[in-house]
Amino acid sequence: MIETPRKRVLLAKPRGYCAGVDRAVQTVEEALKLYGAPIYVRKEIVHNKHVVTTLQAKGAIFVEENEEVPEGSTVIFSAHGVAPVVHDQARERNLKAIDATCPLVTKVHHEAKRFAAEDYDILLIGHEGHEEVIGTAGEAPEHIQLVDGPEGVDAVTVRDPSKVVWLSQTTLSVDETMETVARLKEKLPLLQSPPSDDICYATQNRQQVMKQIAPECDVILVVGSRNSSNSVRMVEVAVNAGARQGHLIDFAHEIDPAWLEGATTVGLSSGASVPEELVAEVLVRLAEFGFADVEEVVTVQERLIFSLPQELKRDMKAAAASS
Repeated sequence: MIETPRKRVLLAKPRGYCAGVDRAVQTVEEALKLYGAPIYVRKEIVHNKHVVTTLQAKGAIFVEENEEVPEGSTVIFSAHGVAPVVHDQARERNLKAIDATCPLVTKVHHEAKRFAAEDYDILLIGHEGHEEVIGTAGEAPEHIQLVDGPEGVDAVTVRDPSKVVWLSQTTLSVDETMETVARLKEKLPLLQSPPSDDICYATQNRQQVMKQIAPECDVILVVGSRNSSNSVRMVEVAVNAGARQGHLIDFAHEIDPAWLEGATTVGLSSGASVPEELVAEVLVRLAEFGFADVEEVVTVQERLIFSLPQELKRDMKAAAASS
């Protein structure tokens, strides 16, 4: 009798919410409790469909720009960060602004300001049009030029090859970023690196566990939205590391049964802006296809927590004192 191969799921950990996303989502939830609906949020608070629709149901109104927010209202800036001009616009409209920018993105903003003040040319490695890149570039637009991957290196020009530094978007592929840096250093041997790693810990951790499980997987599923840079990168990293195929899905119902035909091992993870309940739903769906054996693969424990924005904490404290 031929034995049927055991179907299993390799469940990656770390996965899902990072500290910056947790803080940003909590900021909107606490603001709704404290000030009442509606609360306006400029751009998607984090890049995840489910999170955005859940917060909309609670009274959050997502807008593209400050002009859409009624004068004097409360507006929350997303985890991806904003350029200084956005803060200026909020003041002009008398908006109560709460900045939910991830502290790791804020760190890159501070680096950009510091190097610009020292008159460096800054090469910002990142994806054109991404909100985080727009926000960081806005700190010193006359000093910053975008390098969108290794193929963007040829177009780089600098004023002084001895006074140039690279910074990066926090959610990139670590390997591709290092490839871009290597090519930049061939062109600019005196290129300086940021004082500390710009790619965030959560992005690196999620990519690292994908690299570990990918060679054993017939299929990799990453739960995350298409506009989530870190989620898209996870699929790319998994396929590059040896997974036979990789797919990005928002919800369990998007799994195509054809992907699982002939598969015995499915790898599963989620991007840094994805709540755990969506992963749980995917596990239920995979069990329906016979993948009921789940083995969690843990590479590191994440314990980082960021406190809520100061503006919000101050008001929460005042409200608690007066109640």
